[in-house]
Amino acid sequence: MTTGVRVIDFVVRRRPDLQIHEVVPAIDGQFLLDLIDRFEVGADMRPAGGAYGGLIPEYYRYGPLDEHFLGKESLGLGPKTAVLGCECGEVGCWPLMTRITPTGNVVLWDGFEQIHRPSRDYTGFGPFLFDRAQYDRALDALLQTEGTT
Repeated sequence: MTTGVRVIDFVVRRRPDLQIHEVVPAIDGQFLLDLIDRFEVGADMRPAGGAYGGLIPEYYRYGPLDEHFLGKESLGLGPKTAVLGCECGEVGCWPLMTRITPTGNVVLWDGFEQIHRPSRDYTGFGPFLFDRAQYDRALDALLQTEGTT
């Protein structure tokens, strides 16, 4: 992955199969779902491709989404933060975890892992560095979107 400051958006979209809203991070205009699928398929990981879904606030009590996406611990999932869940809608079934570190005027996502496959090597995925002001604007936009509370 290339380095440098990225642009993040938190896209809320309706899942027609579940009739519910999900939150999907997008980095530089690309859904994190697509980025991780390409990485895992390219690394010959199994399962890979289509295994992840967005986070569904109605299914899981994340607490305030802005705190969640600023690295608040996910109770029961360890010290990292779930940024994607399983394609079935259940976050604990197949979460993509990362360390989210807000410091000064940047936010860093690094240390990606799949907790159900601890031997997987994600060192080639990320890290992703975001401008804190832009990140906070994206979180504010998320909080104003219907379906996220």
